[in-house]
Amino acid sequence: MEFFDVVAARRSIRKYRETPVEKEKLASLLEAFRLAPSWKDLQCWRLIMVDTPAEKEKLLAAVPDSNPGKKGIASAPVALILAANPADSGERDGQAYYLVDCGIALQNLVLAACAQGLGTCWMGIFEEGMIKAAFDIPDPWRVVAVTPLGYPDQEPKPRPRKPLSELVFGGAWGRPRQE
Repeated sequence: MEFFDVVAARRSIRKYRETPVEKEKLASLLEAFRLAPSWKDLQCWRLIMVDTPAEKEKLLAAVPDSNPGKKGIASAPVALILAANPADSGERDGQAYYLVDCGIALQNLVLAACAQGLGTCWMGIFEEGMIKAAFDIPDPWRVVAVTPLGYPDQEPKPRPRKPLSELVFGGAWGRPRQE
């Protein structure tokens, strides 16, 4: 799949087939994750792969029932927990860049998954303390995101997107860009 096709095709998947993810595909996703840029190339992130029933139960306990992605974790063969050490990334003008670093790394993984016919669902609603305790994540590490990973068992329709004229300005805030 071409890059822009992947970007256009990616969807949040909340229902998965039981089909295991092949080791080769998983390795390529992890490599895409590893290669992501970060503040001063410090790679403040780590992933925990959750792929046993007991591990999944611990993760599911930390996700509220109100989170629609919980069904995805329950049905996917793998779930990933993304954690970061804020001290291993920069901060400038009150902005903590570990969140940006993690966003870039997980986006690499999510797009690589889509390119290989796999689905993900980036989740940010969970009980961080429960995940840290259940998976032995030490302080000062933070849980940034969770995603199920597997072969989709649904085909969600594209969500509406705002027009570029609302998102991109030319030279100053609110000024239409020249095409």
